[in-house]
Amino acid sequence: MSRKIRVAVDAMGGDNAPSEIIKGAVDAVKMREDIQVLLVGVQDVIENELKQYSYPKGQIEIRHASQVIETAEPPVAAIRGKKDSSIVVGMNMVRHEEADAFVSAGSTGAVLVGGQVLVGRMKGIERPPLASLIPTKTGVALLLDCGANVDARSSHLVQFARMGSIYMERVVGVKNPRVGILNIGAEEEKGNALVKETFPLLKECRDLNFTGSVEAREIPAGACDVVVCEAFAGNIVLKMYEGVAATLISEIKAGMMTSLKSRIGALLVKPALKRTLKSFDATQYGGAPLLGLKGLVVKTHGSARAVEVKNSIIQCVQFKEQRINEKIKEQIAAESAVVQNEK
Repeated sequence: MSRKIRVAVDAMGGDNAPSEIIKGAVDAVKMREDIQVLLVGVQDVIENELKQYSYPKGQIEIRHASQVIETAEPPVAAIRGKKDSSIVVGMNMVRHEEADAFVSAGSTGAVLVGGQVLVGRMKGIERPPLASLIPTKTGVALLLDCGANVDARSSHLVQFARMGSIYMERVVGVKNPRVGILNIGAEEEKGNALVKETFPLLKECRDLNFTGSVEAREIPAGACDVVVCEAFAGNIVLKMYEGVAATLISEIKAGMMTSLKSRIGALLVKPALKRTLKSFDATQYGGAPLLGLKGLVVKTHGSARAVEVKNSIIQCVQFKEQRINEKIKEQIAAESAVVQNEK
């Protein structure tokens, strides 16, 4: 049997830690024999939570970390000052190859800073983006950047597009993924200065299936497979997307309970409706990897519950099996070689 993928999980980070985080870890090892979960956090707290579960004991270990980085703390100061926090300990495990991946629902700022400072960027990567899978009518699309770089440059967006294409093809299985740049209209001359500068650069990339601009309203219909943008716009799209989906699901469920007729109708359409609503539940797709780092770091929602944590852990296995980091390195190296030849 091949070596298990070792996933370090921040047991103390997130609104629902440690209970939902640990439950998600237990569910993951019950589902997959090829995962080794390393729960990082206060040992006695983790041990007390684990007591209530039955699971393959050899697949979960505890790595003690005495400190917790809170959401409101300044990220840089927290990473520097709390050396024994669950985020710093987990990141260092990836850095020193004691773990293949790190998953956290904790402070986004601390995860972003820790990823770049502790794990480190790949050579040639200018800015690592957060890449989130979002549901569409035709499957899923990858939105990047959705939270890491609010002041990106055109060269950053081109790298985002390349890394996103590799991810969609290798992890999700989309052949020749369509790349679109988030814009306020379909015309090439529309958009802000960043979009106008980036558009022609993407058109020149022969290794990308660039399809032009994509408006936010076209994303749910599956207009493209990779949506490229800077993090300010990307995060707004992501949060709006999640809010509308949650509200619609809630309203549909409430509407079906308003009368006897609607309840009978709900019973008849329940199987089909359940499948449709599930397809637009973002939690089933796991977390957002920080692409372009030397190791794998995945950020899940601060409000993540067990199912999202479980899926984020399993997502790490797919990432490692498909050698995404190696593919990104090869792409960046090829890009650098082309630039050198042109000089």
